[in-house]
Formats: sequence, C-alpha cells, structure tokens
Amino acid sequence: MRLATGLRSLWRAKVNRRSIYTAAQTSPVDEYRKRMLPQFAYEPFASRHIGPRPDEVNNMLALLGYANMEPFIANVLPQDLPECSSGVEMKGLPVPLTESEMLATIRHYASMNKIKKSYIGLGYYGTITPAVIQRCILENPAWYTQYTPYQPEISQGRLESLLNFQTMISELTGMEVANASLLDEGTAAAEAMVMLFYHGGQKKPLFLVDRMIFPQTIACLQTRAEFFGIKIKLINREDDIDSDAFGVLFQYPDILGGINIYNCIQKAKSRGVGVVCAADLLALCMLKSPGSIGADVVVGSTQRFGVPMGYGGPHAAYFAARDEYRRKFPGRIVGISQDAAGRRALRLTLQTREQHIRRDKATSNICTAQALLANVAAMYAIYHGPLGLKKIASRVHQQAVLVANAAQKFGHDLINECFFDTVIIKPKTSITAAEMKKLAESYNVLLGSIGDEMVSISLDETVTDEDIKILLNILAMQPDLQSDVFAILEGTPSGAIGIPDEMKRNDNFMPQNVFNSYHSETEMMRYMNQLQSKDLSLVHSMIPLGSCTMKLNSATEMRTLSLPEFQDIHPFSPPANLGGYGLVMKELKEYLCAITGFEGVSLMPNSGAQGEYTGLLVMRAYHRASGQGSRNICLIPVSAHGTNPASATMAGLKVVPVKCNPMGGVELSDLEEKIKAHRDQLACIMITFPSTFGVFDEGMKRVAELVHTAGGLVYMDGANMNAQLGLCRPADFGVDVCHLNLHKTFCIPHGGGGPGAGPICVSAKLAPFLPTHPAIPHGSPKAIGPVSAAPFGSASILPISWAFIRMMGEDGLRKSSQIALLNANYMMKRLDGHYKILYQNPSKLCAHEFIIDCRPFKGTGNIDVLDIAKRLQVLHRV
Repeated sequence: MRLATGLRSLWRAKVNRRSIYTAAQTSPVDEYRKRMLPQFAYEPFASRHIGPRPDEVNNMLALLGYANMEPFIANVLPQDLPECSSGVEMKGLPVPLTESEMLATIRHYASMNKIKKSYIGLGYYGTITPAVIQRCILENPAWYTQYTPYQPEISQGRLESLLNFQTMISELTGMEVANASLLDEGTAAAEAMVMLFYHGGQKKPLFLVDRMIFPQTIACLQTRAEFFGIKIKLINREDDIDSDAFGVLFQYPDILGGINIYNCIQKAKSRGVGVVCAADLLALCMLKSPGSIGADVVVGSTQRFGVPMGYGGPHAAYFAARDEYRRKFPGRIVGISQDAAGRRALRLTLQTREQHIRRDKATSNICTAQALLANVAAMYAIYHGPLGLKKIASRVHQQAVLVANAAQKFGHDLINECFFDTVIIKPKTSITAAEMKKLAESYNVLLGSIGDEMVSISLDETVTDEDIKILLNILAMQPDLQSDVFAILEGTPSGAIGIPDEMKRNDNFMPQNVFNSYHSETEMMRYMNQLQSKDLSLVHSMIPLGSCTMKLNSATEMRTLSLPEFQDIHPFSPPANLGGYGLVMKELKEYLCAITGFEGVSLMPNSGAQGEYTGLLVMRAYHRASGQGSRNICLIPVSAHGTNPASATMAGLKVVPVKCNPMGGVELSDLEEKIKAHRDQLACIMITFPSTFGVFDEGMKRVAELVHTAGGLVYMDGANMNAQLGLCRPADFGVDVCHLNLHKTFCIPHGGGGPGAGPICVSAKLAPFLPTHPAIPHGSPKAIGPVSAAPFGSASILPISWAFIRMMGEDGLRKSSQIALLNANYMMKRLDGHYKILYQNPSKLCAHEFIIDCRPFKGTGNIDVLDIAKRLQVLHRV
C-alpha cells in the first residue's frame, strides 16, 4: 500500500509541476526507480520495439564470425570514422519512459492545448470522421503500415481505394484525369503552376495570381517560382488578363467567400491563358464544377472529407486536369489494366516515378503523397454517397446564410452577398473587429480576420444549433442575450443571396456503384475489410522493398492520433493557446539535434523529397547572403536516391553526376576532377549515406573536406538514418544539412504512400535561413519562404516520433540501428554464394540493406527479378 501511494503521489506531483522533461532534467519517476525499486527488473520499451531476442542476436553474430556487437559494428562502419565503433553519445536525450509513463506525459501535454471552436477557415475546417473509418483505416495497422503500392500484386485493395479517390475528384471537379493525391493545397497549386509552365509557358514565364487566394498558397507559389524563373504577378478580379502570361490561379470560393469566377475564367481563356482553380470539395457539391466553367487544372485539399485539422496536417491534396496534361502530371496515377489471366487489375501508371527515371530532367520530385488520408477521404465520400455529401454541404450553406442575415440584423455590413460557407462582415462603427474577436474568445471561439477591419466566419459540418446561438450572441455583442436568438431573425428580409442560380450545380455527380452501395456501417466495414484482405502489410510480414525501411509503428505511439487536443486544432490558432504542441515540437527538435549533432531544425517539410528541396533552398540562401549567389552546381553521386537530382533541379541547380567505385562509394578521383572543373560555381554535393547501393561510403570525411575547401556545402540524404542512430552523427563528419524521414527511421507509418514528414537539420550557420510562414511567422529575418501550406507541416503526426524517441532513449535508439545492420548482414551471409551480392565494404559487409544481382538467372532459366519478387510475395502471405 505504501509503495502504491508513493508512486501515485510522485506522479501527481510530477503533473502538478508540469514535469516537462527537457534534455537536462530527469523525471520524478526515474528518480523513484533508482531510490525505491532497485530489486525489480525493468523492461524498457526498446525490448518490445526490437524484434530479435538476445539469443537470436548472438546466433546471428556467430554466423558472421563475431563474439559480440562492437567489433561487428566497427567493421560495418567506415574506417575513417573510428570514433564511431563504440557509438556516439547523444547528449540531450532524456531517460526513456515506459509506455504507460509516456501516455500519461503526452496526455498532460495534450491538456495544455486549448481547443476552441474555429471559424477561421482559409482551407482548414472542422469535420467529422465516421467512427467506422477511424477504426477500420486510421487505427488499423493493415492500412497504415502498408508501403507505397509499387508492386500491384500485393496492393490491389489500396489501389482500388485510390482509384475511388481519383474518381471522386474527377466527378466533383469536372476534370478528365486526377492523380492519387499530393501533399497539401499550397504545394499542389505550385505543382499546377510548374506543370503549365513546362507544358508551353517557358517562353513567357509570367504567372498571374488572384489576390483573393489563400495567403499560404501565395507564399508557397512564390517560394517555388523563384528558381524556375517564373515571375508571379498578383492581380485583382477586375484587371485585364495579360496575354503574355502562361497561367492564372483563382480560388473557388475565395478568401472573401466569393464564388463568382466565371467571367474571370472566360476572360483568361479568351487570352489563351491556362486556368488553375483551387476549389473546395464540399462547396463543389453545390457549386458548378470548375471543369464546367472552363478551368484547365483544379487543385485543393480533401481535409474536410473526414480528416481532422491536426494543426495543419497531414491532409491529402488533390490534383486534376484535362486529359491533354496527362503525361505532365506530378505524383501517381492509378490505372486499370489486366492481369495474365485477362482479369481487371490495377497498377500505378504513367509518370508514377518519373523523378527516379528522369532524374535531373524531372519536373517534380514527389515521392511521398498522403495516400492514407486520401483513402480516408475516399471512404468518407463512399460512406455518405453523393446525396449525403449534398445534405452536408446544404446544411453548412444554410447556416452560413443564417449567420449572414443575423450579422445584418445586428447592424454589421455584409461584404459578400454571394458565398458558400464563409461570411465576411465589417462590424458596425460602434465596435471594432478586434473587440468582436475578443468577445468570441471569451466563448472559446476563434473568428478569422481580413485585415484589421473585417471579421470572417467559415462554417463547417461540426457546427451545431448551440454553436449558432453562440455566434449570434457574439454578433449581437450581448454576452447574456437571453431571448431565443433564432426568433430575432424571424421576419427579417434576407440580404444574403448565398448561391445565385447561375452558379448552382445542376448535374448529378458520383453515379458509380461504389459511391451508392455502402451506406450502412455493416456494409462499409465489410467493404474496407475486403480491400484490406487483398494487400500485404506489416501485419502479414516484413516488407523488404528498397532502402525505405519499415519500422514497427507501435500501438502506444499511434494512440497520440486519437487525442482531440492534438487533432481538433486549426493551424492558424494563436500559439499561446497551444502549449502542448509547442512543447512536443520544441523537444522533438532538441532530440533530433542530439541524434544528428546539428543546431537547427525545421519541422515544416512534409515529405522526404520536400525536405531535400528545403535543404537545398536553405543552402542557396546561405550562398546568396555570403555574396556567392552564382554558385549553382550540385554534385550527385550515381548511388544517391532518385529524388536528389529532381530536387536539385527544382532548386535551380545544375546537376553534375559523380562516379562510384566498385564497392559502391564515391570515386574520389572523379569527385576531385568535377570539383576542379566547377570550383567557383560549386554550391553543394548531395550524398546518400549509407547509399542506395547498401554500403557506408568509406570516404565520407574526405568528400566533405574536398567540397568545403572548394566553398561548397554538404547535403546528406537522411532517408537511411536508421543505420546511424547512436553510431555516428552527420554533423561530426562534415555534413551541413540533412533531412530525416520521420515516416521511416522515426516510426510514423507509411500508410500506403504517406503520411510523410521530412524535417531538416542544419548547422548553426544555416539555421537563420530555415523557412518561415506568413500565418505563424517564426525564425529569423533571413528565413526562406514556406515550403508547405501549414506552418509546421504534418504537425499532428509529430507526437508519434516524439513518443518513439521518448520511449527508446539513447541506448534503445542505438540498439535499433545495430540490429538493422545485423539483420541485413545476416540475410546477406545466408544468401551469399547462392546469389551474387553487388556491393560490399572491405570487410565484406553491407549497411542496412544489400542488392542481389538477379541478371544471371535471365540467361540460365529465363527468370527475372519480377519473378523472384512475386514468389517472395506469395511466401510472405503463407
């Protein structure tokens, strides 16, 4: 009894003192363990996370000829990094927590986030995730542990779901082709701009942007345009369209809620200017589709189709266009094909991996998309069907009309009479917009603002009658209004038109059987389970595909996704209300710095490839600030990831390939020759470490020295960081920037091709150039513009990585990398002799992966690599 009481009192004291464990603190629970519980064996989380048991580890080491782990690791790691043989200290990582302790801590952090009813809008809205979808997809490892469906034989279920997503988008937008999702609306708009540019606008690089576009989208466009040589010009609706422009972007509905863009589109079409429309999907259930009024490309977010706001992400963006652009599409497209027996089969098609194939000729570097969230949005549409979506949209619109009329009743000016869900008012002269927003906050309500004089109110499907009453009290500026607020409006002439007849949608959409069949929970559950049964995921077996290594996405880590205090948060909420988010992000940055040895971190990039792009922009900004803006050569070894040259091209760099030696490392003589040829223009080298050839480069320190001596910087692709945790740190061997795939090394699930998070870590001299954001400014005056629509990218999944590190601790992280290296070498040893291994280091060892050369079997038995891959798939399912 005394023991239990002591633990409870310590934990209570910990919570009351906020017990936010920073790098320099030890938790009360840790102190209690040391003082009171020395007799108990303490099982750390790492023993659950790491698969092989101690006897299995010893057996694997014995097969490789080692008595223990340390000499094995010494021979795997490069010989020019001798200090790494016994590992490096990751100063700043706290003592690991147990699973229950971590959950108590993260719940305490969550309690520090103040949930307020948001009417801010601007592309982010409250939504209701149907429980059957949350349970069967978002919380189901058979869906969230899948890898990208590059191998269709084990991916037919999720490919069907993504095809449903594409069909939904095409139906709602009126476009002929849609892809299988992008990262967010801001970057989707940037992809549309670049696609039109390459489609025929390179001779007239002017892109027009309506001032009524969401501000985060404008900022993303400006960041992307710079190194493509595209000039962005902001225009007003009434302005003439410049025929020298290759494209123009309109918002539908716009930042003022306006929906009258038909004349604008027709004016642009008459000038031969391509039209991009950023459209709200729920609005398109009631408004004419962009395709029907002349748009060429339509982009937007599917967030309000059942995906929580999550402080900005992850959310699946959509991208649709006319058929003539099919070959220029960014990202992935699911297509219908046939299998060997003539049956319908689905597969990724067209330019699915063009960045890997075309490398520096690629027009996009998209690798991760938001597939899991696209599946959620598709299932939301299937669950509600077209009639259900119309009902939701109609209710939201009717509430908006009611609010608009109430605002006029209480003497405020209505700025826009035509709208779908967003009402813009100018408060009557006796009060200010700031006063109205302050009153709203006393009700735990967040209103949006347009400048200093106008208030915006964006309605969504979560708004109840009680919420409307509170809004009317705020508009009346009478906190204790006791009368029936709805009765106040009776007999009041309607000043709001809402949707004029000429803009109302009058065609049927989504007639396909899949959208009109699964409206009961039983039917929906069975359909999702049917699709799930066609796929391979970590619930079935390991996934030995490429260097994108799969880690356990533990149930404890994933439980953070079910906390409303992290999910029901608008990304433009005042940071002062979000102490829990602030602490998670602050500590995660500290942990990533301890692991990599760097001084600065940006959490904004929401994919690995976007992290590459961000890191390159930061380096370019540094060179420019140093008076070296003309440096534009990027050296890339042929062993680097395929997205590297694509990212470099997007950053305005000229790619120069560097040869590799027979062991898979950089050929130093070729590197020296390339540096000599481009010394004055050398911006950087991008190197993957360990490389895609499956080995640690033996000359990494020398590579960094050569590049630095010539005035360049070193970028390390950190996708394979799982082979380095606690063994070596990029900053220690000369790297200036690296990105980290949190959806690989740090346990955020792949989700069939996303969600993703690709933060970058940088040295102190580059930290001032990390990106900022117009809505939530952060960083220094030297910061580059935003690379994603939300200030902190895929913020809602960051607690997963925080929890992983917090429970693993320094020793657990180090052991996870040791075991990754051991597993790969054990498998290689078992297969060596039966198969040819392409690359090994001088000790005949690999890193965390290895490459088998299957080419000889083509001549001896007419067996190629796909035959072997398919047989492996069958064995995995047995």
